[in-house]
Amino acid sequence: MNALLEASRLIFDPYVLWVIAASAGFGMFVGAMPGLTATMATALLVPVTFFMDPVPALGAIVTATAMAIFAGDIPAALLRIPGTPASAAYTDESYAMSRNGQLDLNLGVNLVFSVLGGFVGVAILIVCAPALAEVAINFSSFEYFWLALLGLTCAVFMTSDVPLKGITSLLFGLAVNCIGIDPAAGYPRFTFGSVELLQGISFIPAMIGMFALSELLRGMVHSDATGAVIAQKIGNIFSGVFGVFKRYWFNFLRGSAIGVLIGALPGAGADIAAWISFAISKRFSKEPEKFGTGHIEGIVDATSANNSALGGAWIPALVFGIPGDSITAIVIGVLYMKGMNPGPTVFLQNPQFIYAVFIIFILANILMLPLGWIAIKGGKQLLRVPRNVLLPVILMFCLVGSYAMTNSVYGVIMMLVMGLIGWLMEEHGFPIAPAILGLVLGEMLEQNFMTSMIKADGAFIMFFERPIAATLGVVTLLIWGTMLWRGIKGRPATVSQVAPAP
Repeated sequence: MNALLEASRLIFDPYVLWVIAASAGFGMFVGAMPGLTATMATALLVPVTFFMDPVPALGAIVTATAMAIFAGDIPAALLRIPGTPASAAYTDESYAMSRNGQLDLNLGVNLVFSVLGGFVGVAILIVCAPALAEVAINFSSFEYFWLALLGLTCAVFMTSDVPLKGITSLLFGLAVNCIGIDPAAGYPRFTFGSVELLQGISFIPAMIGMFALSELLRGMVHSDATGAVIAQKIGNIFSGVFGVFKRYWFNFLRGSAIGVLIGALPGAGADIAAWISFAISKRFSKEPEKFGTGHIEGIVDATSANNSALGGAWIPALVFGIPGDSITAIVIGVLYMKGMNPGPTVFLQNPQFIYAVFIIFILANILMLPLGWIAIKGGKQLLRVPRNVLLPVILMFCLVGSYAMTNSVYGVIMMLVMGLIGWLMEEHGFPIAPAILGLVLGEMLEQNFMTSMIKADGAFIMFFERPIAATLGVVTLLIWGTMLWRGIKGRPATVSQVAPAP
């Protein structure tokens, strides 16, 4: 109790509250700008935290991150450009809703369920941190291999119309991910003598290109849309949100739970949680045919998952000093810099700082509601700007974001090339979401497969010897078997439908 009172005294200091408020505005701005990620927001704050005490430093990072994850939903809904990778999973669905005249409901659901998902994440962080960290620490390369493979299987559920094109897009993403240095042998692959390609294809510039640049190219090719003002009435974004919650409350709970569990796994993070949650939502939906047309169900799952994953990622970071994602990896460095060595002893030596983190998470999610409303109202004014004015400004942000991720022109060239490829794919009916998923999980899949094969000395049976790995492996293979059986079973019916009448 004394530690909680001390943490409250540290948090509710006027200076700390001012830092939290300023960081919230900064995170909201960075997340809403295409190409500027939540990780970048955290990294930009690190030099500032050098001059802060531990509590305001943690307050700045936690608040900015939470705001940036939500703010990435705003350009996704308005422009079909995810502000952060965590929003990429449901960008197409969100944009389709906006085009269907449901922009208010779309953004309202994103905001409210982001806040609720964040509260679930911090609640589980407070109550279950030691237990969940114990599960996460038991994950070896075998478990991560099956988890990545299960995540890649989600690509089939994202493309119900033409699964073959979805699989082709996924394989393209995995193939692009192979460019660079082999993680096991250290041998260059598909670099063609280029020094820049040795570092591989950076995910952020590729995502910006395939989502943002492809949309800009589409606007240029289809000149009838260029220069048109998309006018939608700015109404009450909270209208209808309660009805959505009443109908999809189970989706919210499921997405939040998945987010916390995925977030607690070292190296996973909010973006993977969103992809898996969205795919599970589509797989078990009673209306899977509505996905891709602007259906709110998958958005509820995914936006709850990526925000609850933030709290989950702090579980291994605080309890074991193992980063749950790239953001908590930066946080661990800040903690060491402030003399707070993360691990089990921090709960005994500095319990007030742990409680302070909990309180900051709660304040950040409370602040998200009014600041998110302001950001949405401001962001929606973009719809009043003619596209021939807006698109060059968006292109500028894309160029800046791509350059910042690699600190070289290589990032810009990568963005341009992947954007052209993304545009060509969509023009021929190939979805780009599976390709992005392949880029996200490809490295994780390959590294853990090679590590596991070395451990097992080539014996694949060892992939099923550990209980958690065996469970994930059986689930993955059952899904594959089910899809294969349905494909074989459905072929005769398809043939009979197209056969000519006698």
